[in-house]
Amino acid sequence: MESPLQAWRDTLGELGVMGLIREPRAQAPPEAQATPEAQTRPAAAPTPANPPPARPQAARALPAAATPAAYTPPADPVGCPPPEVIAGATSLADLQKAIQGCLACPLGPGRLKFVFGEGHPKAQLMFVGEGPGRDEDLQGRPFVGKAGELLDKMIGALGLKREDTYIANVVKCRPPDNRTPSPTEARACMGYLHRQIELIQPAVIVTLGATPLRELVGVVEGITRVRGQWKRVQVGGREIPVMPTFHPAYVLRQYTQEVRRAVWEDLRAAKAWIDRPDQG
Repeated sequence: MESPLQAWRDTLGELGVMGLIREPRAQAPPEAQATPEAQTRPAAAPTPANPPPARPQAARALPAAATPAAYTPPADPVGCPPPEVIAGATSLADLQKAIQGCLACPLGPGRLKFVFGEGHPKAQLMFVGEGPGRDEDLQGRPFVGKAGELLDKMIGALGLKREDTYIANVVKCRPPDNRTPSPTEARACMGYLHRQIELIQPAVIVTLGATPLRELVGVVEGITRVRGQWKRVQVGGREIPVMPTFHPAYVLRQYTQEVRRAVWEDLRAAKAWIDRPDQG
């Protein structure tokens, strides 16, 4: 049977408290503390009322922080595919084959699987997220974790199936600890994403979260302020309407009626654009 003390410790652990504060030890009476040696030792001199100022000690030199070595990408066309190879890919399969060995940024050497993207090669609706997470890195597919399950439900609510759309990310390799990709990492992958968009030619792009909105569209305002407002992006000589909305992972963290309604309105607006008569 669990003791009350153990239950209390478990509760504190869940709240992030890593230890318990010990009760102060009871002080022994002065007579018990004094030893024969202490009784025969002369009393310490009293502290003067105005002691002389302490002599300043020299500051201890701190070790210099180690500067991480700059990443040097490989020079071969497999590890760093040249722009002409990317531009020469005439299908998504050709593009994936050309770039799946990419090591152009520091994310490449740390990945488990290259997450290219998936969906209909001529999808009218394209979703662009930030980057792969743990589940995506394991499976090599975009949006397959909890956020992906929610995205599938969103797509289904529009009367579509996942395979009717195309889903990709700004970066194709998982950032450590699922952190936001750096601008350098995003730039290394942006040519791949642009070529995907050129080959798919979607009617509408829905950006999920702040990172694709910033890196693909160039909008640096917060997603909370911009979501639901139509933007445009020029890719391959085409101007494509972009609907910014919250990332499904954010929706899971802030699972309120207000947030869910906002995302639903954004997706319905994107679907309504696709369904316009002149889009047929």
